[in-house]
Amino acid sequence: MADRTLLMVGTRKGLWLGTSDEERRDWEFTGPHCDMEEVYSCLVDTRSDPPRLLAGASSSWLGPQVRRSDDLGATWHETPNGAIRFPEGADATVERVWQLVTGTEADVVYAGTEPGAVWRSTDRGETFTLEQGLWDHPHRPHWGAGFGGQAFHTVLPHPTDPQSVTVAISTGGCYQTSDGGASWAPRNQGIRAEFLPEGQQFPEFGQCVHKITRHPSRPERLYLQNHGGVYRSDDHAASWTYIGDGLPSDFGFPVVVHPHDPDTIYVFPNGSGDGRYPPGGKARVWRSRDAGESWEELGTGLPDSFYVAVMRDGMCADGHDRTGLYFGARNGAVWGSADEGETWRQVVADLPDVLVVRAAAF
Repeated sequence: MADRTLLMVGTRKGLWLGTSDEERRDWEFTGPHCDMEEVYSCLVDTRSDPPRLLAGASSSWLGPQVRRSDDLGATWHETPNGAIRFPEGADATVERVWQLVTGTEADVVYAGTEPGAVWRSTDRGETFTLEQGLWDHPHRPHWGAGFGGQAFHTVLPHPTDPQSVTVAISTGGCYQTSDGGASWAPRNQGIRAEFLPEGQQFPEFGQCVHKITRHPSRPERLYLQNHGGVYRSDDHAASWTYIGDGLPSDFGFPVVVHPHDPDTIYVFPNGSGDGRYPPGGKARVWRSRDAGESWEELGTGLPDSFYVAVMRDGMCADGHDRTGLYFGARNGAVWGSADEGETWRQVVADLPDVLVVRAAAF
């Protein structure tokens, strides 16, 4: 039974680490780690004890680096030349590491970067190899860039099939491999690209997907937050169904699945692509316990004056039996719930602009 909780908070000016017990009322924070570097991605890899921590940090002087710690942040190590670098002849330079996730196989870690590329590590994040099949995809020259840049922000390795990985990029859409990365196919049927002209809003690719998630016990079901639209797939991304009815807005960035229930998901709606703060300026998390068929508002303890956004990786859940939820905002505050979203309290405040939060019970 897990009795410790670790929270990683990546910001525009470094990484903070919060520790607590199973109750998750009192927190101790250390930081900044990776001081004055943009931390767009981080990972708590619980396949070892203690967990290995990974942080995708970008220095304006030295470029991006995947840093790692095997002692809960007491010391950090880096790979010479940054761990992720394009091979010679690729005519590209890594700008940011947007995603770090564990793979299906032991010691495998995946990364997603800007410009849009996916990478695979077989040494738990010390070195990475480019997924060449996706980089050479004929759609790549036509992928656009979202407001935050062109990045593979979602990488979802299949929980039991190491040959299958689902990824998403803004603005290119969702892609999937079933042969270990040799080939990749778009998986965007049913997702609306509202920014395109009428009659052209359901293209093969080019959607501005913001985030995708799924539960390992039901890998064929995925949930997707789009630039306008919340969707569910029940056939492993072959097709998508709109599930945004009942939300105050279907524009947002994060979507989080409950770690113990594949039918329960959480989103943080924003007003629109133009007004990137929650409807009415009220911080609210919305929960569905029936796979998006209906939604309920969760706001006990959350502020009613909140004019900032929560980014695509700014919300997460831990793995405790009574699940904890967390979100970090662009005002430098992180809020947490130790009772599955029923009540909330501020965990830490006055940090720089929060880009990513990751939590784990161990």
